[in-house]
Amino acid sequence: MNTALIFAGGTGVRMKSNGTPKQFLEIFGKPTIVHTIEKFERCESIDDIIVVCLEDWIDFLKQLLVNYGITKVSAVIPGGKTGFESRYIGIDFLMRKSQNADNDIVLIHDGVRPMINAELICECISCAAKYGNAITVSKANETVIYRSEKEDKTYPLERSNCLFARAPQTFILQNIYEYYRRAFEENKRDMIDSATIAEYYGEKLKFVEGPIENIKVTTPVDYYLLRGMLEAGEYSKFFGNDGGADCK
Repeated sequence: MNTALIFAGGTGVRMKSNGTPKQFLEIFGKPTIVHTIEKFERCESIDDIIVVCLEDWIDFLKQLLVNYGITKVSAVIPGGKTGFESRYIGIDFLMRKSQNADNDIVLIHDGVRPMINAELICECISCAAKYGNAITVSKANETVIYRSEKEDKTYPLERSNCLFARAPQTFILQNIYEYYRRAFEENKRDMIDSATIAEYYGEKLKFVEGPIENIKVTTPVDYYLLRGMLEAGEYSKFFGNDGGADCK
């Protein structure tokens, strides 16, 4: 079973969207979260989709799923107070419904990261099936500088060694559940993402390079950047049938 676990729990404080969570802001007349879900909906290798959502917006999202003919979403569940809590809630939900957690694969993805494609989804599934995980990354395309406050100095890093950690982050379900359970019990709940937690508990990460345009829409700049990419030539790719492929 290959399940996409999609998070739509952010309130959009940095987006300054007058009360509308960023995942529900429309791009070309369709909410961002729907654009994202549709990519997994169309991929034949995705068997199931679970969405973790702001509790007050669950009914609204469920109606969107009906309106746009999305059928693979089997559950929309409320998240927690933090990103860690929401991810743990989602993973725990999958564990409780799984019949083969040692082989089930979960793709952990942001609801506001719609610029993925079938090729990336399939590569993540194949890599996780072989190695136990697949962490989507993009190569750094600008100079990265490390600042040491202790030394009051800055150090430019070798760009070829720098990667942007993105999503989906894909794991064998049993493994990532155990990592989150341990982190919860040991009160290590401030780790930024699933890859960080997995590596902390000893998993050797495998990287899958995704498209540089696979950005997370967090700020107004991101929102207009995404619109600009689509208008500059990505429109047909974004709205086309590239989500309908199966893994080879």
